[in-house]
Amino acid sequence: MALLSVIGSSSIIAYAVFQNAVRSPEVRPLFYLSLSDLLLGMCWLAGALLYSTPAPEEDLICYNLQATGQIFYVASFLYTVNYTWHLYVDLKMKYNQNLYRMSPPVVDYTSYIGRAATILSSLIPFLLMVPVFCLGNSSNCYQNFSQKHGCLLMHTEIAVSPSELPALSSSVCQVMYYYGIGVFLVSFLISFVAILVILVQARGLYKRFVNSTGFLGDQQWAMIKVVEQRVVFYPIAFFCCWGPAVLLGILKLIASANNKVYMALFILQALTAASQGLLNCLVYGWTQHVLLALKRGACRDVDTQTPLLRSQKRFYASTLPASPPDAELPPTSTLL
Repeated sequence: MALLSVIGSSSIIAYAVFQNAVRSPEVRPLFYLSLSDLLLGMCWLAGALLYSTPAPEEDLICYNLQATGQIFYVASFLYTVNYTWHLYVDLKMKYNQNLYRMSPPVVDYTSYIGRAATILSSLIPFLLMVPVFCLGNSSNCYQNFSQKHGCLLMHTEIAVSPSELPALSSSVCQVMYYYGIGVFLVSFLISFVAILVILVQARGLYKRFVNSTGFLGDQQWAMIKVVEQRVVFYPIAFFCCWGPAVLLGILKLIASANNKVYMALFILQALTAASQGLLNCLVYGWTQHVLLALKRGACRDVDTQTPLLRSQKRFYASTLPASPPDAELPPTSTLL
């Protein structure tokens, strides 16, 4: 699953780079989301490699690999929220420009917020895990929590009961262990609620956008139906991807599950959490209007232009500012 995630996220990154669309406001959030998924998939593969070929300093390496992987977990959550927010802002800008003729400074202000959100989506996960790196390594926590499956990401369960833990570990290591689980659970909850709220707001805004265009025909009602379905589908897909890992994290905190329940959740977690890059590639990537439009444009270029003209066209297109959206109803896939 990790290998499929690496392939899926790499396809988005390679296609965006090949089409010179990385700087495009529509593609940039998806590019960074795919980049975080790529790094996360590589962490999964590195953990599997260390698990299959033990190293002399395996405990230390695996401990830091677990913390590094958690940085990319949280980053992937935040970049998913960032990508969803950009879709909502894009629709809102179209709506305001059609009705109120929003001034350019407001559009620029929104783009600055988007860039700040992109930077914070990388900075916040790193800052959250700094205590785990610094305090955990200085206290040799990798010796207290090492397990035979410790190199596999999200396999940091404790083999002893919580009542026996103080005899084996210092209070710093206990705090770092539960702190890591807490960061994962809280970041997931915040991201899930944020995605749900943004999509519900986008659904209402899309309905107002359609109503502002005048008479609603069968095509308009069909678009609204598709939006409503995807407002439900996106949060469900996000929850299904990380649901087993969240349930397993909660059970680690309360320590009330038997071995069979843990085994079942570990298997589900391996099939779902490791497939984050593949899922995002399909849900947010190749089914979207932006990449499909780029693909159709590339196909037309292949039929009508030489390779030199195609490369020049992509270069000049990447240097031009984005053209203002027209007053027509946007395709549904530009929103979701």
